[in-house]
Amino acid sequence: MALIEINKLSAWYGKAQALSEISLEVNRAETIAIVGANGAGKSTLLDSIMGLVHNTGSICLEDEDISASKTRYRVEQGIGYAPERFNLFPYMTVRDNLLVGAYTARDKIDKNLSAVYKLFPQLAERENQETATQSGGERQMVSLGRAMMSSPRILLVDEPTIGLAPKVCGEIAEVLRRLREEMGLTVIVTEQNANFALSLAERLYVLESGHITASGSADELARDDTLAKSYFGAG
Repeated sequence: MALIEINKLSAWYGKAQALSEISLEVNRAETIAIVGANGAGKSTLLDSIMGLVHNTGSICLEDEDISASKTRYRVEQGIGYAPERFNLFPYMTVRDNLLVGAYTARDKIDKNLSAVYKLFPQLAERENQETATQSGGERQMVSLGRAMMSSPRILLVDEPTIGLAPKVCGEIAEVLRRLREEMGLTVIVTEQNANFALSLAERLYVLESGHITASGSADELARDDTLAKSYFGAG
């Protein structure tokens, strides 16, 4: 049984439709990637899973339809969200930004903070630094760490490599692998950088103008000539 199952999900911003009848499923302790160009609807898909935009269709977490649930309830059920790093509070310290993510897991603050600092030693060293003064890579680490403060079993990660150097992208990928392999987290990551997605995810969905146009394993999509030329830099 899939941990998350999405069926015919459509979403709107006002009268503008951003997603059209999206269906996908994610298994426990699996990493999937949603690949697409800017404006394809990737962030809207994650916002929909979190209950942040108006949508129709169903979103099931195990046997429970959470489509009508409030965002807080979804977080309490184990869905963590790391939006783009620019959603941090720039004039708050690293530590205070992390604590914002703990509002549904206040009894686990010390344990979760220790786990975040183990994943990102740089954040422990700079916990009193304002995030406005940090590099892009460090801010991305804070965003991921803040999501981990809610004790999630499912982690949604929105475009973690935007504007980052290849070395930092590699560090982010390694952390996401560790979260799945060592902690058993299920990870859903959106990416414009398809090669990053291929290196990380077991399965991928290609999103174009709010529609899923292809899906399959990383190997299958990498072998598809049309997709390879469009998304993976081949040909």
